[in-house]
Amino acid sequence: MSANAKNDCSVVEEELDEEPRSIILSMIVQLRKDMDLSRITFPTFVLEPRSFTERVTDFMSHPDFLIQASKCEDPVQRFIGVVKYYMSGWHIHPKGVKKPYNPVLGEFFRSRCVFDDGTSAFFVSEQVSHHPPITAMFYHSPEHHIAIEGDLRPKSRFFGNSVGMLLEGYAKVHFGQWNENYQVTYPNMYARGILFGKMVLELGETSTVTCLESDLAFDVEFKTKGLIWGTYNQIAGKIRRISTKEVLYEISGNWQTQIFILDVRERRRVGSLEPSILFDSAKEHVVPQLVACAAEQEPNESRNLWKHVTKAIGENNLDNATTYKSAIEEEQREDAKRREAAKDRFVPRFFQLETDGNYHPKLKNISEDPVKAKEDIVNWIFTKPDGQLQDFGRAEDDPVVLAAGLAATKSLPRH
Repeated sequence: MSANAKNDCSVVEEELDEEPRSIILSMIVQLRKDMDLSRITFPTFVLEPRSFTERVTDFMSHPDFLIQASKCEDPVQRFIGVVKYYMSGWHIHPKGVKKPYNPVLGEFFRSRCVFDDGTSAFFVSEQVSHHPPITAMFYHSPEHHIAIEGDLRPKSRFFGNSVGMLLEGYAKVHFGQWNENYQVTYPNMYARGILFGKMVLELGETSTVTCLESDLAFDVEFKTKGLIWGTYNQIAGKIRRISTKEVLYEISGNWQTQIFILDVRERRRVGSLEPSILFDSAKEHVVPQLVACAAEQEPNESRNLWKHVTKAIGENNLDNATTYKSAIEEEQREDAKRREAAKDRFVPRFFQLETDGNYHPKLKNISEDPVKAKEDIVNWIFTKPDGQLQDFGRAEDDPVVLAAGLAATKSLPRH
């Protein structure tokens, strides 16, 4: 593979015209290196037409890998399956180098997915804090006894010719059948070339997947390209025993395209061994998130809240997009003033801050009975203020959403 981005079709890049780049330059002259950008308003042409509360679902694009892993008797093979799932969540992206909408306080996104065998999973994310921004999430498949929860705390930083999103927070994958917890951390994201050159999206730094119950850990470095040498999107990682530090497998490849796995012990035994493919993004199916139509969504549900901004971006009407976006942001500021005047503390709807300093779902003690668990989860996530369940009888085929070109990110569900 060439070291040059133009010969690498897997590189996420964008060539900015003179006017957009001049707007960015006018913003940057007001900034200083390492400055926190969480309070900076970005121009609409850099926006991906969906909220960060929805973008979190990218991590759940291949849940079938978790289902397959949960059925493995061998704890090492289960762990490899979780690693495969973790590494599969990074290749999905919008066209160009874009950032999602900053969610407003109390905004939420909820969805469900149905697997080929008729089983299902349910998801909800909520913006539980605005300053600092914190997005809490919950995902559960009752029939497979698989749960994911966590909170993401993105921090944006200005680094000269690049902007970085530092993804702090936690995530935990739970296999109920095995009583195993897989703790996950995230790499950082960087938009390079904001002042000169092509804008390129990169992932960087080291992330981990750890399961204390099986005594296994995965350390992976997302490599950034050097100024002269190197290639984009490369990763290098190892699966090891925590107690002995013995390396069992090596992971390598490109997080956008193909990822490979090598059995270190087998290579040692036979003397030479070629790695096998662990994940190939071109051959794997993305499981769509099913979302109720706009008429069934509450005012602060992500797609409904941002629908006019999304429509304007889809029509390439950036003036209208800016107007609608500014109105949402102004309403958020007014809400904050009203709460402050009334000494009214914001209380999240789906999550609560607990003694460990993290946000956890308010729904506790989920039944091991799949039927009961499904009933409780559906009622908790999808009950509207009027006491009725959200109606999924119609597809989310609102032209407002379709016009945004979300199909460039992932296929819209139809049911």
